[in-house]
Amino acid sequence: MSLLQLPAELWLQVFSFLSWTDKLQVRLTCAGFRRLMDKSRPLWRGFCVVLSDLARYNPAFWRLLARRRVDAVVLRAGERKHLKQLAAWLPALGALRLDDWREGGVAELKLFHGMRSLSFTSCFTPLKNVDFLFPLSQQLLQLRLCNVKLTCPATHLLAALSKLTRLTTLQLHHDGSLKVPTLSGVLTHLSELKHLSWTMITYKTLSHDFFSPAHLTGGGALQLSDLQLLNYDAVVTQEVLQPLSRLRSLSVYHLYSVPGPICHLQTWLTSLPQLLSLSVHGGHPLAAYADFLPSSLLSLTLCVDLQPEDLQLVSRRAPHLQHLHLEPWSSSSSLVRLLPQLFPHLRTLRIRHQHLSDSDFLLLQQLQHLVTLEVLDSFYKPDPSDPTRVLQRPGPRLLQLISDLQERTNHRVRVITRSHREPLSCRCV
Repeated sequence: MSLLQLPAELWLQVFSFLSWTDKLQVRLTCAGFRRLMDKSRPLWRGFCVVLSDLARYNPAFWRLLARRRVDAVVLRAGERKHLKQLAAWLPALGALRLDDWREGGVAELKLFHGMRSLSFTSCFTPLKNVDFLFPLSQQLLQLRLCNVKLTCPATHLLAALSKLTRLTTLQLHHDGSLKVPTLSGVLTHLSELKHLSWTMITYKTLSHDFFSPAHLTGGGALQLSDLQLLNYDAVVTQEVLQPLSRLRSLSVYHLYSVPGPICHLQTWLTSLPQLLSLSVHGGHPLAAYADFLPSSLLSLTLCVDLQPEDLQLVSRRAPHLQHLHLEPWSSSSSLVRLLPQLFPHLRTLRIRHQHLSDSDFLLLQQLQHLVTLEVLDSFYKPDPSDPTRVLQRPGPRLLQLISDLQERTNHRVRVITRSHREPLSCRCV
């Protein structure tokens, strides 16, 4: 029987397990697969396409995207005329990211009546105002402004953000020029906000009402479950953190690698006893706050100075840890060999292989619940046919080690050697 004689439903089920890259490659193998895949809208649900220089795309290309009901687009080096073209072909677009936006205005965004997610990244042309947000106030669920120059007053920006009452995700990463003494005014209006990522470079001491919206009385709590603080170096008290009692995930990216005299992370951890996920980058050595880690922790990221004895303390404080990401400032060779004994419940692990012995790497087979191992090393190997191109691939030794580990675990462990970011995600974290 010819492969193409198999039922279309069977093929579509097989294709549903493929990555986006593999789907596109399979589509190119034959005309039959191309027709079958292009007619299946569910197969492309969640597909994001990256576009630049829109003049090179013909009507057949746009009709293909419309037929697939592409819902997310990254537009690079775009202009206002490109938004008009995009709206004409994909009027129901739900998510849009503008990389290196070339103009000061974005009024054409009002053409996208179904847009739920909007991102601006690496836009070196200043945004003169944020009036474009007002027509989107009743539809936006996610807003990300990353590495964007804002020449409008902070009060104007905060007024626009306050109108986005349906927001569940807000991300604002800037160079420190934005002077906002408190977030309480914005949080008062964003009652559905779950995820907040904010640059803290201008703060030295957080005011007592920094996170306290006006509608919270009698010790109420925000709906925030995930908080990211970039360039953090602020004095904080338990009173300031009281509205964050529902927080389940905290990520702190410290402003300085050399810590100050006081470890403010101790106050955070004392105030958040139900924290499930913690990510710390820089700042004090782990020993300064390891005693304060909540026992509820299931996920931990440590890009800090730490020693083997620090990990032993972590295992006692967080005995049920399932997800661990280790990037110590020194070599991790003395740390990895301890993991099977200290964290037997690990399901995912992210480490660097550099300076790690073969025997220590293979010891990871003792993690009986491990499902995913990610090797974080950067692999640089020039392409002989094109010296200007760099191939990021692991070497033969590491590939053999990975094969040995998978064989010893009966291929239970999936090993990743190259991380794949979501196209709409931020590159700051």
